[in-house]
Amino acid sequence: MSHYAVEIDLDQPNTSHVQVLDLAAPKSSAGGKQVLDVGCWTGEVGRILTERGCTVTGIEIDPEAATLAEKVLERVVVADLDAKPLTEIVEPGSFDVVIFADVLEHLVDPRAALEQARELLAPGGRVVISIPNVTHGSVRLALLQGRWQTTDTGLLDRTHIKFYSRDGLIALFAEAGYVIEDLRGTTADPLNVEVAVDVAGLPEATVEWVRRQPDALVYQFQLAARPLADGETAPMPPELVEPVPADEVRFRDAQTKRFEEVHRSRLATRDHILGVQASANSAQARVGTLSKQLREARTINKRRRERIERLRAKVAGLETDLTYATRHPVRNFGRRVVRRLRRSARG
Repeated sequence: MSHYAVEIDLDQPNTSHVQVLDLAAPKSSAGGKQVLDVGCWTGEVGRILTERGCTVTGIEIDPEAATLAEKVLERVVVADLDAKPLTEIVEPGSFDVVIFADVLEHLVDPRAALEQARELLAPGGRVVISIPNVTHGSVRLALLQGRWQTTDTGLLDRTHIKFYSRDGLIALFAEAGYVIEDLRGTTADPLNVEVAVDVAGLPEATVEWVRRQPDALVYQFQLAARPLADGETAPMPPELVEPVPADEVRFRDAQTKRFEEVHRSRLATRDHILGVQASANSAQARVGTLSKQLREARTINKRRRERIERLRAKVAGLETDLTYATRHPVRNFGRRVVRRLRRSARG
């Protein structure tokens, strides 16, 4: 018998089995569901689902584990999914839920298994899975040190054939014809899992920098998906929900604290620079406004000066007429004044 023993503590939400159980058959609406547990092992997940009122069929590659599962499940079939399609193992259209808990990464063709699972679902049925996250921070840190060391279980289980990031997992389900309805991620600190990391051999603050990258503290993904309907356009996948927020599983070691101090200092410096920049932008905008007002004032003053010059010219003309009038007869003066006024009116 293989080594995947499991004890499920329902009071610990930050485990893949508890999340799979909640996605497959929550306590509030579990009764009466027909469930297929693919890779059921000794039947622990199925036992809890049975207690919640479900009828559970199991498929297991290990005969010894299947014998134990038969004691708690309705039916168990010993089969190898890489050798025989699901549709030839169980009756199509028979199940409300098909579970692949830590199974897809062991298969040669996970997409084919998911496509076959669509045929097993009754109307309104869904597939529920859990799968390791290859972009977890521990794997990133190990790769920085040139390490890819497989283990008996965990993220780098030596029997894993496929590895998935969040984007890769979403693409897999889209290609297999599913709509993801619920996406979750159990969390673990990169220094608190089975992947070996030599912290002392890494540059200072590297660990904390990796912790802050997207999905770096997501240890496993869990999701529920339904078949895409004919003619339906697949919607955007949902946001990932963490049963236990990543901040709650972080180690606060001395290195982390130093990184956070440096990070806070940099944020303060950035905020100061942004404040200075904002002040400079405001001053520049004010200068621009004043420059515009000055140009407008100069234009107005120029027009006023031109008008004053025209009025002065008119006054000078009238003074010339007045001087002429004092030296010539009134008759000539009258005609000259009239002509001058007409010209002024036209000007």
